[in-house]
Amino acid sequence: MGKPTETRRAEIIEGALAVAAERGVNTVTTQAIADQVGIAQSTIFRHFKSRDEIFAAAVNRTGATMLQTLEPCFSGAGSADQRLCKLIRLQLEYVSNNKGLPRILFSDRLHIESPELKQSVQRVMRNYTSRVSQLLQEGMDNDCFDRSLDPDITASHLAMLIQWLLMRWSVFDFDFDLDSESQPLWEFISRAVRPN
Repeated sequence: MGKPTETRRAEIIEGALAVAAERGVNTVTTQAIADQVGIAQSTIFRHFKSRDEIFAAAVNRTGATMLQTLEPCFSGAGSADQRLCKLIRLQLEYVSNNKGLPRILFSDRLHIESPELKQSVQRVMRNYTSRVSQLLQEGMDNDCFDRSLDPDITASHLAMLIQWLLMRWSVFDFDFDLDSESQPLWEFISRAVRPN
């Protein structure tokens, strides 16, 4: 008896991310995914129409899971600055366990070749920056953060800093500990957002 559909879909997504992390996005073929998962290539097409559909599902799944992981930072206990610090740490920890994600995010497949994949990433990014903006606004209202900040622009700048770090990590083939970057990054950001 075969595995439940959602279980098999999750395995295929994880297989695609693993191949992307190890060998790059251009090597992610349905056969490579099948080999990674240990299934027949035809099994993949029972669950996904194309490789781009797998990538889009991977982005949507990892984006949703990451936001779920970060939810206590958005609405949990503690001051806004404590939660923003925790958010940076948890986000880097999450991505360090999902190395295929930055490979997809910085690939030509996303930027040029697949509008569907690009739209999936844009949705995740908009949701993320909106939630960070709300956290920043909360911190501004409680005098944790500088009231002169524009929360939307600051959220975008924070996302850019994290994306640059992830791109550097990916370009250098994951040869440094991403988790250890969270404290220096937070120290830099906290100097920018806290009241003078």
